[in-house]
Amino acid sequence: MPLVSVNARDGQVTGVDWTVPLGLQLHAALSDSAPDVPVVVMIHGFRFSPDLPFSDPHSHILSLEPRPDCRKAISWPRHLGFGRSPDEGLAVGFGWRARGTIWQANAEARHAGIALAGLIRQILEIDPGRQINVLAHSLGARVVLAALHGLPPHSIGRLVLMAGAELTCHAASAMASPAGQTAEVFNMTTRENDLFDFLTERLLQAPRPGNRALGHGLPNPRANWLDLQIDQAETLAVLASLGHRIAPPHLRICHWSAYLRPGLFGLYRALLTDPWSLALDQLRTQLPRQTEPRWSRLLAIPGWRLPLPAGASAST
Repeated sequence: MPLVSVNARDGQVTGVDWTVPLGLQLHAALSDSAPDVPVVVMIHGFRFSPDLPFSDPHSHILSLEPRPDCRKAISWPRHLGFGRSPDEGLAVGFGWRARGTIWQANAEARHAGIALAGLIRQILEIDPGRQINVLAHSLGARVVLAALHGLPPHSIGRLVLMAGAELTCHAASAMASPAGQTAEVFNMTTRENDLFDFLTERLLQAPRPGNRALGHGLPNPRANWLDLQIDQAETLAVLASLGHRIAPPHLRICHWSAYLRPGLFGLYRALLTDPWSLALDQLRTQLPRQTEPRWSRLLAIPGWRLPLPAGASAST
């Protein structure tokens, strides 16, 4: 059983397969997998909801066989290497109600984080030595960062955040929690997501002025946090030298390139299923220290200048 599908509702987690209790599903799947292979929990972002068939993530990106009618419907578990052999490990597709307005989904993400923390505790009760890693896109980053507040140290091994729709103040608070202090976080940013980062800052009001979206990187990050700008030529060159050739960006604006661009899932697979192959400190010493400023992809169009929103500048 390489994939277990679950849903979060009202701070609780339940299995999609109602015929078998979730605890039994998890126990069977963990028993079938090698003990040294991490569990990978996959969390979708905005506009998905398991309550609605047309937006059900379990028939889309969280499925081993996603529906073919959408170009963004690529199988996360298959691209991470699951579904090929019985002892390869366990992927968990985590569905939550991310529909409605951005404000409704943002509030629901906190409740989904409580459910995620409960799921992680349940896995660790069954298999206390198992490493649990997380892959999250967009508002899914808010879900997993919220979960850190409700977990003890070493509950989560690694987090890969893809174009995370969260504010740096909330991320910094999560990283100060006991579980946050022991988890390694790889924050995948791209200037293709600048418009969405800008909207995150404007629509999701920060408790203090000046807080930024995660696409800008985390100010004064802890040693266990690493920002990677995956549309930066220097970053791509470093990753290629480590055996991870990633296609360069070809779009000016895209919220989904962090998982659609060829080569990225090979990197995520190494980070999440073979975490000993890429050490965070090793990457930090080789990656460029400076990232490109916001709007730089749009401003690079020859003969064209972006009419920036009021109060914004190319460096914001």
